[in-house]
Amino acid sequence: MKIYAFVCTRDKNLSETTERLLSYLSSCNVDTKLLVGAKSIFSGYAKALKLANPDDEDIVILCHDDIEILSSKEYFAKALAYKLVDDKTGFVGVAGTTHLSQDAVWWNHQLWSQGKHRGLVFHGNSIENAQSTYYGQNERVVVLDGLFLASKAKVLRDVGLEKPEYLEEAWDFYDIHYTYTANEKGYNNYTIPIFIMHNSFGDLAGRDSWHKNRLNFINKHNLPKEIK
Repeated sequence: MKIYAFVCTRDKNLSETTERLLSYLSSCNVDTKLLVGAKSIFSGYAKALKLANPDDEDIVILCHDDIEILSSKEYFAKALAYKLVDDKTGFVGVAGTTHLSQDAVWWNHQLWSQGKHRGLVFHGNSIENAQSTYYGQNERVVVLDGLFLASKAKVLRDVGLEKPEYLEEAWDFYDIHYTYTANEKGYNNYTIPIFIMHNSFGDLAGRDSWHKNRLNFINKHNLPKEIK
């Protein structure tokens, strides 16, 4: 089994965070493909999968370029593969929800207060100022956040990485589409204990393109959706 990582970035002048991410993945023997200048995150991931042509059982990571992986290198691959050895597993990630509400916002604060969310993410630009955001104990979820996703190549091919026609915008809601589709196809998605620091606090979630794709997603699917 081989591990690949597809990292989308819009800037060929890489940040220190991206450089550290690539160095970490390389030290873990992850075959990393840096996707620069893709027209959309959907097409970037789809093209990378086609070009890399991983075996069905290989693991593929889809992740942001503004994250740092804090887990030890010895632990990383074991934690990644723990759930993915099961053919019923769709995606694994570090944050998600057991209940996707009618607003299609996975981190819905009301549901968060009811204990519906799962996972842990550190937010900040350095270890010194990072804030830990605890969503809940690791468990099966409906959908996962896209800052870090992993799946077997055969699942990615089954789900499909190209942008569906119902989503208008090129860079938003791909993570919810991918993981929701996997759930609908009968796969189980999970949060797993890999520790990641995200340089973003989710500010882009408020942009117009995100809201447009969110509304398209709501109109397409029968929500709410909950793990029973």
